[in-house]
Amino acid sequence: MMKQILFVLLVGVTVLTSCEKSTENTMNVSGNIKGLKKGTLYLQQFKDSTLATLDSLQIKGDGAFSFTTEVNEPEVFYLYLKKEDNNDINDRITFFGESGDIVINTSWNTFDTNVDISGSKSHEKLLEFYDMASKFNIKELTLVQQASTPELQEDSVALDSIQRLINQNTISRYRYALNFGLNNGDSYATPYIMITEAREANPKYLDSIYKGLNPEVAASKYGKEFKAFLDENN
Repeated sequence: MMKQILFVLLVGVTVLTSCEKSTENTMNVSGNIKGLKKGTLYLQQFKDSTLATLDSLQIKGDGAFSFTTEVNEPEVFYLYLKKEDNNDINDRITFFGESGDIVINTSWNTFDTNVDISGSKSHEKLLEFYDMASKFNIKELTLVQQASTPELQEDSVALDSIQRLINQNTISRYRYALNFGLNNGDSYATPYIMITEAREANPKYLDSIYKGLNPEVAASKYGKEFKAFLDENN
């Protein structure tokens, strides 16, 4: 009877300890890397301008993975895969992490180019911006390629026309970024996007975006960095 009581108590303590490990700030990152046979997966984050490894996992024969860490606020994290496939090119996935369950599924050969990430509202906003921004990038690349053809290299009028289109595309890209910032003051992704994708925009408009941020967003890591950037450039 005493053994049974001790067993129940031990089980209760184990369950209680497990529950205590998970808090409202706990982020669980899990998923699968299809086709990966062998490698090391790292969960990373920038701390004091240094990319630090928070956790790592040796993968052998099974691409399933899981990481758990505490987050004070939504922030950018990285999954870095060091493959053991005689390929010098390793891969890194950038994602906006936050408390809760985040699922990341990808494949070993398209690790950072064909990835599905769910469970993070901040990451959804980041993807929304990048999806549109990529269209501007593709358009600029197409125009640059046109300008590099031998025929156009000898046609100054045509080159000037293409340059005007490139300039217009750049202006449109900044307009989109600024409108995105003005319309998404409640997203932690907004200040991050402004300091990484719209640094060269008119400071007056960037200041308006900062003033439109929710207090919690303005007080976040990227909100503070955004404010410091504005103070330096005003």
